[in-house]
Amino acid sequence: MKIKFCPVCGTEAIQKEIGDEGLMPYCPTCQMPLWDYFNTSIICAVVNEHEEVALLRQNYVSTTNYVCVAGHMKSDESAEETVIREVKEEIGQEVDNLIYIRSYPYAKKNLLMLGFLAKVHKKDFELSGEVDAVEWFPIEKGPDMLREGGIAWQLVKEINKRKTELL
Repeated sequence: MKIKFCPVCGTEAIQKEIGDEGLMPYCPTCQMPLWDYFNTSIICAVVNEHEEVALLRQNYVSTTNYVCVAGHMKSDESAEETVIREVKEEIGQEVDNLIYIRSYPYAKKNLLMLGFLAKVHKKDFELSGEVDAVEWFPIEKGPDMLREGGIAWQLVKEINKRKTELL
């Protein structure tokens, strides 16, 4: 979120040169720079012991591409707790092991997405109301099912690239 008013005192922000940051919003009353806000969320590739990745259909996200499990962090959760909760809520799988892969800025939605590999033991899916369908795919074919260049695609490509180290 782009800052227009100081969240402390409500004064309208001015633009001020702040060191290496350049021009940025500044509160002349509180005499402090005002950094843009963003939300933090997780995205994870759920992979089973057979090196298959679970990819979802969520029509409110895309009617043409599969997606990975993703969700917003709650204020009382760690990123790891969010992954475990989202995987259980969305597809009914129990996370056995988590590996942090990397972060992905998503400017279009004002998000910072923390990317994980979530290892599970394959069992029947239990879908939440926000998931229309889910399928297991060989991890190598995962990128073909995702929107090329998208964050889920980048995540699954990275896991494939580091497959011997991660799986």
